[in-house]
Amino acid sequence: MDATTTGALLLCRADTGAVAAPAHLLGERVVLTPAGPGWSAVVPEGRPWRHGAAPVERVATGWATALAVGTPWPVVALWWDDDRAGYALASGFRRPVDYTWLADGTPAGEDEAMLTFAERLGLDPVLDVQDLQSLARDDPDADARARLVGLLAVLARLGVELPPGVRPGEPPARLRAAARARPDSRTAEGHGLRDAVRAELDAVEHGRLGPWLRGPRARALAAAQLAVGLPLTAWALARRAPSAGLACSGALLTLHGALGLAYDRLRAAGAPAPPHRPPGG
Repeated sequence: MDATTTGALLLCRADTGAVAAPAHLLGERVVLTPAGPGWSAVVPEGRPWRHGAAPVERVATGWATALAVGTPWPVVALWWDDDRAGYALASGFRRPVDYTWLADGTPAGEDEAMLTFAERLGLDPVLDVQDLQSLARDDPDADARARLVGLLAVLARLGVELPPGVRPGEPPARLRAAARARPDSRTAEGHGLRDAVRAELDAVEHGRLGPWLRGPRARALAAAQLAVGLPLTAWALARRAPSAGLACSGALLTLHGALGLAYDRLRAAGAPAPPHRPPGG
């Protein structure tokens, strides 16, 4: 397999800020860039297939599934090599939908996949499905790359608009360079769950709830919860007729206060969040 002509591109129906945290789960260095209103493109480096660990279609499908599981948005993976090209659609916990074309554009998938693809993405059941079905018919003038371009033309009706230079069939290095050229692109390099959790915490801490999770305001809130929760719990349990409701409320306030202080200390000392960067940084 020639690494220079093998590649993949993932399209997520979410903005780059939402995609950044789960992208760390891929364990791959990627570039995230906007790909139209409400869409992001994930451009991977391609280490698995370059090192012969697995075929590109298997890797791309696995990445799409990893990004889509537990998120409310679908992921479309486009992949290609010297012999074939295809796509895989992942959404939630449902089984991915995929289709393959041979290098000369000969369809090598099932027609039902096109129908499911349209249904899950909310495409027009008549006009869009007709265009998708045309991609599943023989066409001597359309090779595998042209098939992917045709698929993108259908996705454009949902708002997909790839940046200049980010096109199926390009080598990964060229794709990454084109994606990085956009001022609003960002990079992500993860090594598993730890990085994903840290990225998610970083996003939350720099959002509206951030001051209440870490810092002086968060510590003051936690201290107030402890100040109310501990006496309330003790008083509820010391009554002649102990009140389970008051005791539970006091215990919850105490627990929240203790966790708030522990979280603030942990993040400040042992587990600092990565430096926050704006979406264009």
